[in-house]
Amino acid sequence: MGEAVGHGVVLAVCCLISYEIITYLLSYAWSVSRDDDLLGGMWAVVATVFVFRHSYEESVGAAISRAYATLLSFALCFLYLLIFPFRPLGMVVLIGIGAVVMSLIGRTESIITTGITTTVVMVVAGLSPQQAWRQPILRLIDTVIGILVGLVGAWIITQTGRSWRQSPREDL
Repeated sequence: MGEAVGHGVVLAVCCLISYEIITYLLSYAWSVSRDDDLLGGMWAVVATVFVFRHSYEESVGAAISRAYATLLSFALCFLYLLIFPFRPLGMVVLIGIGAVVMSLIGRTESIITTGITTTVVMVVAGLSPQQAWRQPILRLIDTVIGILVGLVGAWIITQTGRSWRQSPREDL
């Protein structure tokens, strides 16, 4: 039970750290709007939750998957939004292209995350059409922060978990 509680506490703290980094620290450097800052905080938390697993190795695998999905989504959305405004048809075409690319490079486990990321970026670009091309950049930053915080948290919980498993009570 102690390990489960510790895992939950560290996850919660990591989520708070991701959220704070994006909504307060980075919002001073590059803020589109308060709503967008909050969305960025949410997106960083999502990335942290996605990456934070019960072992560091699992977390690294999840981080790699999330990074592939985010980078492809970033590239597709950024190029699209430099040329066109948000349109539902454009969004679904990008989702389809992302699925095909992920399949072709052998990362089928990242298709869902690529589609979700593309959907969020494009819909937010539709909500904030002024300089919509910024959205992929901002969501990339949010995701990178969330991934990094999730990996650090997973490393901490892995180290702490080893201590718990080696406690004197278990040796009795």
